[in-house]
Amino acid sequence: MPSLKDNVARIDEWPVDHASIAVVGADGRILATHGDQQRSYRLASVTKLLSAYAALMAIEEGAIGLDDPAGPEDATVRHLLAHTSGLDFDQREQRAPVGKRRIYSNAGFEVLGETIAEATGMEFTQYLQEGVLAPLGMEATALKGSPAAGAESTAADMSRFAAELQQPTLLHGDTVSEATAVVFDGLDGVLPGFGRQSPNDWGLGFEIRDGKSPHWTGEGNSHSTFGHFGQSGTFLWVDPEAGAACVTLTDRDFAQWAVDAWPAFSDGVLQGLKGSSRP
Repeated sequence: MPSLKDNVARIDEWPVDHASIAVVGADGRILATHGDQQRSYRLASVTKLLSAYAALMAIEEGAIGLDDPAGPEDATVRHLLAHTSGLDFDQREQRAPVGKRRIYSNAGFEVLGETIAEATGMEFTQYLQEGVLAPLGMEATALKGSPAAGAESTAADMSRFAAELQQPTLLHGDTVSEATAVVFDGLDGVLPGFGRQSPNDWGLGFEIRDGKSPHWTGEGNSHSTFGHFGQSGTFLWVDPEAGAACVTLTDRDFAQWAVDAWPAFSDGVLQGLKGSSRP
């Protein structure tokens, strides 16, 4: 069986100019890396994981509540995080009743950022920086635009975040557990790039793998796997059953190449993890 290091190195076969990967164990140890860990990449929608974490911090601090009104009439912070507010993908227009469909919405995360800014009296970019990025030592990470898709980061920094997701230090473990479990279960919707999913399960800002097919993670990833991918050719998944996370950043936008390459690559990482755990 190929080693974890060998499987990770297969990223060199991808049709990209630059790529960086890190596999992070549940204890925070870096299990494998490949590519320049300090190179900066656009995260695109992987940004939502950072923004969601900041939102959860605001909730723990009491600045906002999950059931506080936010966005369209009858919608709440919970609806915005779970993509069930009914807002359009990128327009602040309501396409469905609140809580009835899973409509993936960048606009919803922008409203969320504004809601947090108003509640805290602090620009969302600053709140994210002071609450999440600085405490985790993510010095190379910056939100340069929308809370939905405007961050840039490195594999080294995202490894720190992947470790935090597995062993929380900034939030209570119960908060992270709630955020990475299905919210408003049973709702159908379209997973961008992978078509309609029934159901299209999501947590509080975190996509839940569950039984989705097709999907950007591997067939071997457990149903409890959570994370996000970005249209800039990036992804981060955490598989609690495997006891590891995988951070992958590239400089080529998501397209069919990623649909073809990512699931098999993730399966290779999982196989390498199993091999490395053998006595």
